[in-house]
Amino acid sequence: MSDPIAQLRLIRTDGVGPQTYRRLIDRFRTPAAALDALPGIARNAGRAIAPATPSAAQAQAELDRHAQLGATPIFLGDTLYPPLLAELPDAPPMIAVRGDPALLARPTMAIVGARNASVNGQRIAETLADDLAKAGYNVVSGLARGIDGAAHRGALRTGYTLAAIPGGMDKIYPPEHADLQARIAEAGAVIAESPPGTAPMARHFPKRNRIIAGLALGVVVIEAAHRSGSLITARMALDYHRELFAVPGSPLDARCQGSNDLLRQGAHFTENLTDILANLPTYRAGSGLAEPSQPPVLAADFNERDHEAARTHLTELLSASPMPVDEIARRCHFSPAALSAALMELELIGRIEALPGNRVGLIAPV
Repeated sequence: MSDPIAQLRLIRTDGVGPQTYRRLIDRFRTPAAALDALPGIARNAGRAIAPATPSAAQAQAELDRHAQLGATPIFLGDTLYPPLLAELPDAPPMIAVRGDPALLARPTMAIVGARNASVNGQRIAETLADDLAKAGYNVVSGLARGIDGAAHRGALRTGYTLAAIPGGMDKIYPPEHADLQARIAEAGAVIAESPPGTAPMARHFPKRNRIIAGLALGVVVIEAAHRSGSLITARMALDYHRELFAVPGSPLDARCQGSNDLLRQGAHFTENLTDILANLPTYRAGSGLAEPSQPPVLAADFNERDHEAARTHLTELLSASPMPVDEIARRCHFSPAALSAALMELELIGRIEALPGNRVGLIAPV
């Protein structure tokens, strides 16, 4: 695919999330063909009005804005797209990268943890990041306060760090990390999935977290309380077949309860670089680590009758509680083509919401 305007128009179309984008490309092969098919797909699914799609001029304006910000848009399927991130079933169709995109192909480890981190927790994050950088690994984190910032600073001492941010490339969060983000852009890479002008909001952070987990061979968690965002990243790491590491903390410190629970559940006990390297898979640039993804849904495999039945059954099976797509596939008796088409159409008409971690949930009618 070499039409960035058509790709971006499809990506920004109302109801087209990462999973639906991939299903549309699998079925129609090109973004232009998928755009042409969208009105008919929506109509067949019972939606009277076609999904809102940006114009070519609007897509070009977004590309121009990225250029003004010094960011390079990289689309899923491009040679510069990170190979490990591409394995995700809900991989971002496009990421903007400010810095050196070539760094995204290097072996990478994630370090995440508490925003209100202790001095000792931050020191551990800086030391582990510095040691990982010296050993030839990128360190990726989310540019948040506390552990994230410490990890970035530690890696910058001797190597490279990647920052996945929750908003647009021009929206710095938190504001006090403006200088740190600028340093990372000069000596690493800043990655944004959202278009410029997008302010960080709560719903953006899980999407950011999946990028952190997807880029990495493994995720190290330092000081995570129960129900913290770092535990979401940890769950995604397991979903994506990455290694999970946790640094033990005091049982008297609420900031360590979640990370200590990860150790009870089988995360690798981690005190130093040796503990990490002993449990990492061999990395070869361009090679995959996760289980093979489902084969593409070819147009020839599509059966309208099965797909209508699948769409009806899915609305009965799903609830507002998110459910993994793999689990849905195991509980249904429809062909992969019918299931894929049904999920695609239900998202397009606003009946389901696709969530990070390859999960979907039913949206209640208004």
